[in-house]
Amino acid sequence: MALKPITSQELAQKILGNEEVFLLDIRKEEDYIDWSIQGENVNSMNVPFKQLEKETEDIIKQLPENQTIYVVCAKGISSQKGVEILEEAGVQNVTYLEGGMTAWSEHLEPMKVGDLSNGGELYQFIRIGKGCLSYMVMSNGEAAVIDPVRITETYKNFAKENNAVIKYVLDTHLHADHISGGKTLAEQTEADYYFPSKDDEGLTFNYSNLDDGETITVGSSVEISAFYSPGHTVGSTSFIVDNKYLMTGDILFIESVGRPDLAGKADDWVDDLHQTLYGRFEDLSKDLIVLPAHFGEMKEINENGTVQDKLENLYQKNERLQVEDEEKFKHMVADNLPPQPNSHEEIRKINMGKNNPEEEEQREMEVGPNRCAV
Repeated sequence: MALKPITSQELAQKILGNEEVFLLDIRKEEDYIDWSIQGENVNSMNVPFKQLEKETEDIIKQLPENQTIYVVCAKGISSQKGVEILEEAGVQNVTYLEGGMTAWSEHLEPMKVGDLSNGGELYQFIRIGKGCLSYMVMSNGEAAVIDPVRITETYKNFAKENNAVIKYVLDTHLHADHISGGKTLAEQTEADYYFPSKDDEGLTFNYSNLDDGETITVGSSVEISAFYSPGHTVGSTSFIVDNKYLMTGDILFIESVGRPDLAGKADDWVDDLHQTLYGRFEDLSKDLIVLPAHFGEMKEINENGTVQDKLENLYQKNERLQVEDEEKFKHMVADNLPPQPNSHEEIRKINMGKNNPEEEEQREMEVGPNRCAV
């Protein structure tokens, strides 16, 4: 093989840097339609492996001649065979994505959001293949991690590289679309773990309660204040960081709002969702910068590589925030619910500490896009 395989980190940096990328995805068509690698300058072509074997010459005619071709499969195995097929047919500028979509789903790319009081810094960790967003607040050698995913080594390594000790770990709610790394990261770093007690549906471990108005101070200078914001779950809690940023969890996104049905209580929680979006959030300063726990499409990523926008702008541009009438809002939510996330009931049990499957099974549970938005 002439070219080295590309890693998820290398591919993510190309996409976030708006470089032109050509992908040949050899998974089944239904898998490709459900979940694929996206980007502003990504050109993606789906040719299932068996079709590539049978129609090699015809497919080669459709490939770019002056651009590297990255072959993508589920786990980085079939793609190596795909590269061999193309190379034997004379294609030279071809390699594959190492680890395939599984590795892509697990990559976290840290991006600086901005500076905080007294030399503090805020970073957003973009799980680009899954649409998850987590955060690290750093100040005076201390760090707090918000909504970490299960790939905890990334946070530990990043804190170490920045000479910070992880002292606090916080979850905005009981996640259903991905496995939280919150409790695990707290145990690994001996940090205090914070969780909203109203989302405690039988957690099997101890935590520090996140009541409305509760404040955590990082490095003796940066405050993280809990702001109760139910609707996605009954206990959903946002965080106001340094009086500048509003971490909204899965309640409010850049182009949508959180879904209220993942615990089977949509009729009850949609009222909470409306009250949070059209009541509690409207009472906050519109200058707060919203930092959600997910994004839906790559176009939500700004030129600086982060997902963020002013609360004022969201009330002007987010279509889900233009339906103030409560009954119309309920119908809008009910009519726009996407399919439920893969294995969401099993994932909720894992996040409660009731189950602890093997790593490979956890990977399989998380395959696919996030589906937390209306």
